[in-house]
Amino acid sequence: MSTQLHKKLIETAVAMNAGGFNRGTSGNLSIRTDEGFLITPSGMDYESLTPGDIVEMNLDGDWESSKRPSSEWRIHLDVYRSREDAQAIVHAHPTFCTTLACLNKPIPAIHYMVAVAGGKDIRCAPYATFGTQALSDHAVAALEGRKACLMAHHGLLCLERDLPRALALAIEVEGLAQIYYQCLLAGEPTVLDDAEMERVLEEFKTYGNRG
Repeated sequence: MSTQLHKKLIETAVAMNAGGFNRGTSGNLSIRTDEGFLITPSGMDYESLTPGDIVEMNLDGDWESSKRPSSEWRIHLDVYRSREDAQAIVHAHPTFCTTLACLNKPIPAIHYMVAVAGGKDIRCAPYATFGTQALSDHAVAALEGRKACLMAHHGLLCLERDLPRALALAIEVEGLAQIYYQCLLAGEPTVLDDAEMERVLEEFKTYGNRG
């Protein structure tokens, strides 16, 4: 397999931390391949990674590597199995998304851009211990009809058609989480109704250059 995808995964992981979106060795990223997917290894500093550290997994959950895959590899595996549209996945612990996740709060339609995640809200998956099948099951359910979700007492999960879009979506959701948190501090925010969000979602189908 070409190392270009391995390098792209490392570059995206480094950029994610450099921008203050994630910290240390928390979070994980993956990208789909013909054989399965590539995923960042467990507990390694992103800036120290080399292409040989990236773990190649198949869709049976097997890998051959001197490094162990991220502890959240089950989530990546199950999302790729259940979602043909998922070509890349970003999981991170950005401040505002994680704050809402610790409050068990989904992000309602406080802003029309909530639709960027594919629906009228951004759900918060129930809590389960990290790395478990239960957590993976919760995340997959929360992503039904969506491209992003929060994970209670944990962080953020996004899927997209490629790594740049997955990271861009994650950054957008973090911005929405910050807006919602600030609205909660000021009072009870108003929420756009379902009819308006349906109009927005319809507009988003042809918005911008989405080829």
